[in-house]
Amino acid sequence: ICNEESMCSFLLSGPNWDESLSFWKYLDSFLSPHILQLSYGSFSSIFSDDEQYPYLYQMAPKDTSLALAMVSFILYLKWNWIGLVIPDDDQGNQFLLELKKQSENKEICFAFVKMISVDEVSFPQKTEIYYKQIVKSLTNVIIIYGETYNFIDLIFRMWEPPILQRIWITTKQLNFPTSKTDISHDTFYGSLTFLPHHGEISGFKNFVQTWFHLRNTDLYLVMPEWKYINSEDSASNCKILKNSSSDASFDWLMEQKLDMAFSDNSHNIYNVVHAIAHALHEMNLQQADNQAIDNGKGASSHCLKVNSFLRRTYFTNPLGDKVFMKQRVIMQDEYDIVHFANLSQHLGIKMKLGKFSPYLPHGRHSHLYVDMIELATGRRKMPSSVCSADCSPGFRRLWKEGMAACCFVCSPCPENEISNETNMDQCVNCPEYQYANTEQNKCIQKGVTFLSYEDPLGMALALMAFCFSAFTAVVLCVFVKHHDTPIVKANNRSLSYLLLMSLMFCFLCSFFFIGLPNKVICVLQQITFGIVFTVAVSTVLAKTVTVVLAFKVTDPGRRLRYFLVSGTLNYIIPICSLLQCVLCAIWLAVSPPFVDIDEHSQHGHIIIVCNKGSVTAFYCVLGYLACLALGSFTLAFLAKNLPDAFNEAKFLTFSMLVFCSVWVTFLPVYHSTKGKHMVAVEIFSILASSAGMLECIFVPKIYIILMRPERNSTQKIREKSYF
Repeated sequence: ICNEESMCSFLLSGPNWDESLSFWKYLDSFLSPHILQLSYGSFSSIFSDDEQYPYLYQMAPKDTSLALAMVSFILYLKWNWIGLVIPDDDQGNQFLLELKKQSENKEICFAFVKMISVDEVSFPQKTEIYYKQIVKSLTNVIIIYGETYNFIDLIFRMWEPPILQRIWITTKQLNFPTSKTDISHDTFYGSLTFLPHHGEISGFKNFVQTWFHLRNTDLYLVMPEWKYINSEDSASNCKILKNSSSDASFDWLMEQKLDMAFSDNSHNIYNVVHAIAHALHEMNLQQADNQAIDNGKGASSHCLKVNSFLRRTYFTNPLGDKVFMKQRVIMQDEYDIVHFANLSQHLGIKMKLGKFSPYLPHGRHSHLYVDMIELATGRRKMPSSVCSADCSPGFRRLWKEGMAACCFVCSPCPENEISNETNMDQCVNCPEYQYANTEQNKCIQKGVTFLSYEDPLGMALALMAFCFSAFTAVVLCVFVKHHDTPIVKANNRSLSYLLLMSLMFCFLCSFFFIGLPNKVICVLQQITFGIVFTVAVSTVLAKTVTVVLAFKVTDPGRRLRYFLVSGTLNYIIPICSLLQCVLCAIWLAVSPPFVDIDEHSQHGHIIIVCNKGSVTAFYCVLGYLACLALGSFTLAFLAKNLPDAFNEAKFLTFSMLVFCSVWVTFLPVYHSTKGKHMVAVEIFSILASSAGMLECIFVPKIYIILMRPERNSTQKIREKSYF
């Protein structure tokens, strides 16, 4: 206001707030309140006290959302291992607190937090120490917060050759075009800057292009330091620049309408001009309404009046930004994420890679432009920055003592446990009917296993049982056909028929063990096996007693002849079988066999077998058979030295020897197998023991009947030997 008596001055200061503070203290001593100071530098909490600084205005908003924006950006790129370099002052400490608050419970860790004291006299000497400490870290991403000149010197030190392979996240548009790097790098390791989002200034491009006569003037002479090519609207234009030589690039640029990129300070200055204009306009309107005339009360009272209007000023600038002069803390919600690349030492490209906004859909506050990232980095993805590589499915994360939350080791899941997602803390057990695959990343349905007819083993055993049963039936038919021959009549023809029939049922009971078991089948397996084999062995015992008595009664005066001719021996079979039936009845009453589903014996399979219920009862049945067999074997062995006219005792001895050998071998083998192989062992023992009795007792007789019929006569029977 240019009246000498009522002049009120406006002082525009910045961008360094500590120098502004020193200058303000100097002016306040002599000229306050003749001067109103407006600072366009970054926001400082020191100037936020209205009572201490009533005539000072900060045009820069406080970055209350900056920490949230950075954390959102880090999470968007799936980074978790971050370095932080901040000044050791109130501003740096406040930013650190906000950043830690936003990072809490989000699996973001700091590889280091370097707080640099910028007030030290020895700071230039310590710059090299700070620099080495920072670059030794393994993190690929470092956040740099702070704007002092010495701090910026440290930042520029980092861009000296060799170029460090780091991503530097900054909060200030630094003068990167003065550096020697250019846009022709293959992989992205450079700066990403968070800048407050601003709209486009209407008519600004035409004004600058007209003022500097860009189409007719050397580009080098008119390019100011704040001028960048804004590439956010055209990635294809940037590709033209990137793939062209310097001269060709400048020729192309001369034909383009350059988009001038304002810095933050430029926007703040822009708001200063509008704020002063609005305040003076409102004051002049009030004076015109009141017909107020300044009677020369002095600059002090005039500045106080201007200050009161300026304090109440509120407006929306042409960019769409709301400016509150009274409210020093202004929420800055949206940020542009930009990357600066150089075409030369005088010309740079400002590439907008993404933005942060709380108004983006689906709760994702950050968004990146893939085509611009590909232009800046040479690939569609940014480099990673994690403390530990992700644990793939099949592994779990383990933390060792002293490790940060983001640092872990990957450990394979325990047996039959899986992890089907990345970075799982705990593996989960597969259900009982499923099992873990080899990679332990999913559960697979267990296959149901039992000894079936489709199984090669089951098919072979069934075929053997059928063949032996058929052969036994053939032998029985041969005996019936030749029932009047001496060799059939010898040693009780009826017992031979009964033994053949019982052996046939022994072979046939094997079929109860093959196929999908159920409750009835499980009962029939063991009960049929026990009773049928008891009949067979007791028949052999009866035949053995018959042989022994037949030779004993030939002596004169023997009373044993009565037992032989009276049929008393025929009671051996029902009595022995009845005892076995009693044991089986007790077995069924106490703990009958049942269907058992075994989910653990064989990996990846559910085994369906018949559980014997009471193991004690099973071994009682088996032990009873063993007693009968041993009794038959003992009697037959004692009778083996009887005259050989027709001594069947030796064949009975061999049959019982085979029977006992098979079942003695059965016990250890049976207990060493699981699942269907256990069933197969039992079937094989049934077939082997039955086949042993059939071969030892009846094959020699069949041989004589069919192959040597001339020996099947009374005369030949009385001979010493048939062979």
